[in-house]
Amino acid sequence: MDKIQPNALEKHLEDRILIDVRAPAEYAHAHIPNALSLPLFNDAERAKVGTAYKQISPENALIKGLEIVGPKMSGFVKKVIKWSPNRKIVVHCWRGGKRSGSMSWLLRFAGFDVVTLEGGYKNYRNHVLQYFDNQRFNIIILGGKTGSGKTQILHELEKQGEQIIDLEALANHKGSAFGWIGEKAQPSTEQFENDLHAALQKLDTDRRVWVENESHSIGSVFIPQAFWAQMKAAPLLHLEVPFDKRVQHLVTVYTTTSPEDLTLSFEKIRKRIGHEATQNAIDAIDNQDFATAAAIGLTYYDKTYTYNLDTNITPSKNIMEVTDVDISKLAQKVKAFDI
Repeated sequence: MDKIQPNALEKHLEDRILIDVRAPAEYAHAHIPNALSLPLFNDAERAKVGTAYKQISPENALIKGLEIVGPKMSGFVKKVIKWSPNRKIVVHCWRGGKRSGSMSWLLRFAGFDVVTLEGGYKNYRNHVLQYFDNQRFNIIILGGKTGSGKTQILHELEKQGEQIIDLEALANHKGSAFGWIGEKAQPSTEQFENDLHAALQKLDTDRRVWVENESHSIGSVFIPQAFWAQMKAAPLLHLEVPFDKRVQHLVTVYTTTSPEDLTLSFEKIRKRIGHEATQNAIDAIDNQDFATAAAIGLTYYDKTYTYNLDTNITPSKNIMEVTDVDISKLAQKVKAFDI
């Protein structure tokens, strides 16, 4: 079998590595999770071959491509030997055309067991979007005002045997104007969708899945519309954690970061919380009074969250009063809550 469909990719990757031969810019924008980048052409070379194809002829583009790739062939083989001791490979390009075909030919000639992804990355993307449209999950939304420790509870639930999806971890962002602090650069929305698809595929769809309450956007990325619709139709468990406990949590989370980053984040919401409140928060940060700064931020975010909670369209809104914020015990109570 020389070609496989996207729905068979996961099974084949149990004993094969996946090689993406698209140009570096294509890979950087979005790629299949765990794919290794082995570009047939760099970005400038790809542009040169494409220009020759459009402005001169396909034959001219082919010759230019061969001139570029020829000196690289031994390097490709050496690199893949290091990557794949068992010499079993899946190769793909943009739409399963000449680039993946060329690399597959070379690697087969070098003794590798190679299959290509039918239709390439384009076909894979269609598969991902159809998956979001068609697959249904037994979602429970875990909610709570800023500082409630929802992410920590989510991961404690996982330790205790529950299924979770951590959207913020996939997005490299904690959701608020402060959510970028301490995080890596965010992926593109397309990459976020690919990573979310990969995470969802690992779940048992017959069991419940805990997902933290989020806006449609998390920083600069967007939750796929079909999955977002399922979240909005899912039951909500809202944790009502005391204000002072939430202040303590935020101080613990954010005081390990740069005060300048905290100040910058308050500047981002200056128009929304007001000039006086912003300046008071910045002065508190300068004086290392992080609890006061956190309380100012919470006062703003609590109003927003309360409004969103009141207008939430969930068919089942459940409130759980929290007094003991011990994460392990709290996760046990969350698991046992009758939703």
